[in-house]
Amino acid sequence: MADPSFDVVSKVDRQEVDNALNQAAKELSQRFDFRGTGAGVSWAGEEAITIEAETEERCRAAIEVFKEKLIKRNISLKAFEVDDPKPSGRIHKASGTILQGIASDKAKVIAKAIRDEAPKGVQAQIQGDQLRVSGKKKDHLQEVIAMLKQKDFGIALQFTNYR
Repeated sequence: MADPSFDVVSKVDRQEVDNALNQAAKELSQRFDFRGTGAGVSWAGEEAITIEAETEERCRAAIEVFKEKLIKRNISLKAFEVDDPKPSGRIHKASGTILQGIASDKAKVIAKAIRDEAPKGVQAQIQGDQLRVSGKKKDHLQEVIAMLKQKDFGIALQFTNYR
């Protein structure tokens, strides 16, 4: 029988992000403090989001509204990266991205942390945009999960595919 294992991934449910975006857009269109400011939030690509308003402060406020909606939908803010608002003609725009997958440099840092701090017999393998962690005992794997949850790697981590 194969050793027990699990995958460390960083994925976001796009439908939940879409729901949060639609809720934020609806709130921006209905709230009295956003009336007449041209505030809006929309998709700008597969993983890109554009937030715009007529003033920089309203643009920042619109970003906060969108972040609140992400939090309510249990999406980590580590999975959303947004730039500062920049003037673009008469409006201010901020572009953001939804981060999917673990970048190779972050994966190496996570794998090194597992090698250094995990119990003996636990290995981490980088497989594309995720890590496969395997070991002899399930208890050791649970210790690794607890250790990874305590550390901050700057990305949202999920643990899937327990075997």
